[in-house]
Amino acid sequence: MKIKGVRWWMVGLVTAGLIVNYLARNTLSVAAPAMMKDLHFGTEEYSHIVVAWQLCYAFMQPVAGHVLDVVGTKIGFAVFALAWSVACAAAAFATGWQSLAALRGVLGLTEAAGIPAGVKATTEWFPAKERSVGIGWFNIGSSIGAVLAPPLVVWAILQGRWQWAFLIVGGLGIVWTALWMLFYKHPRDQKFLSAEERDYIVSGQEAQYSDPNARKLRWTEILASRNFWSIGIPRILSEPAWQTFNAWIPLYMMTERHMNLKEIALFAWLPFLAADIGCVLGGYLSPIFVKTFNVSWLTSRKLVVLTGALCMIGPACVGLVASPYAAIALLCVGGFAHQTLSGGLYSVTSDVFGKNEVATATGLGGMMGYLGAAAFTALFGVMVSQVGYGPLFAVLAVFDLLGAAVVFILARKPDEGVGHLPAGAGLPGAAGSAA
Repeated sequence: MKIKGVRWWMVGLVTAGLIVNYLARNTLSVAAPAMMKDLHFGTEEYSHIVVAWQLCYAFMQPVAGHVLDVVGTKIGFAVFALAWSVACAAAAFATGWQSLAALRGVLGLTEAAGIPAGVKATTEWFPAKERSVGIGWFNIGSSIGAVLAPPLVVWAILQGRWQWAFLIVGGLGIVWTALWMLFYKHPRDQKFLSAEERDYIVSGQEAQYSDPNARKLRWTEILASRNFWSIGIPRILSEPAWQTFNAWIPLYMMTERHMNLKEIALFAWLPFLAADIGCVLGGYLSPIFVKTFNVSWLTSRKLVVLTGALCMIGPACVGLVASPYAAIALLCVGGFAHQTLSGGLYSVTSDVFGKNEVATATGLGGMMGYLGAAAFTALFGVMVSQVGYGPLFAVLAVFDLLGAAVVFILARKPDEGVGHLPAGAGLPGAAGSAA
């Protein structure tokens, strides 16, 4: 039996995996006030816990990406998902901030495969003209996970046990792993895929994806290319914003805006709902820019990144408003902005690297981003008590604008030479248009 639009079912399965992935990482930020009280630690120790996750996640991303490129999307993603589910559940048994930091470090190591796997699966299943849309849809998983975390954790706390939240999320991850193993297959092996849809996918992919004999670049070649740094540097500059939103918004609402636990449950998820909109709209912006401005696909991705960076001016003004509801509204603009920008960067990565190295390149870029995020988080934990949240949110907007400038300057269509893909691997419709 053939099913119409199998590629959309596959991206839906990836989205579900990213929801569980981000639910696992965001559970901590919402549970933090209760855990800080029960386990007797403060904001500085909390920043150490967050940094432990970020550093492990950062250094593991290129390794996870390489594993995915070597063993394949299906097996690689399943192994990592099962491992992060167990690590998440284990946090329920933490006895202090040190043990919690260690467990969050393990979670970072295992969750590192999420985004590289999503990008790799999307490049396998989508033609170039739909890839940014596919990436936008799977990327909403990161925001939905953050949306679901506040009500889930608050419910667990009101039941008297924050530990239940970690156990529930770990169980959901195990269920998703079983579904992934049951249903995910590469297009060449998917029995529900019609010949027409398979031809549509393959004919619309660039040479670096459709050529079965395409050469795999070494890590050194990837790192030596200007195209890698066109995504690596913006990742360093942009990732601190998303990690700040994920780790600090509930604490910000409680300590700076004096909201109670129920108000946090009502409002803390809104910036991540806005982020969902940014994921999806950002994916559709790329083909809109191609049609409207007659630019190449790569240039359209750059314009998406710029759109997100400009919107980050909104949360930069959060320190200027007195109303907590205005502050939440500006943070919603920030969630929308970052995920629009982030989806554009993932699309740029899929445009300039081939199927044999796209997960590795995504992982290396992610490593750069999370190293930047870890450094900023460590600074944030110290500086927030001295200068407040407002100036730090403003700095995040400046970082994103600089990142967008780097993308425009460095990202190019794949060329021949060390660290670049073969000529002729340009995107459909890009001939004669600006890079």
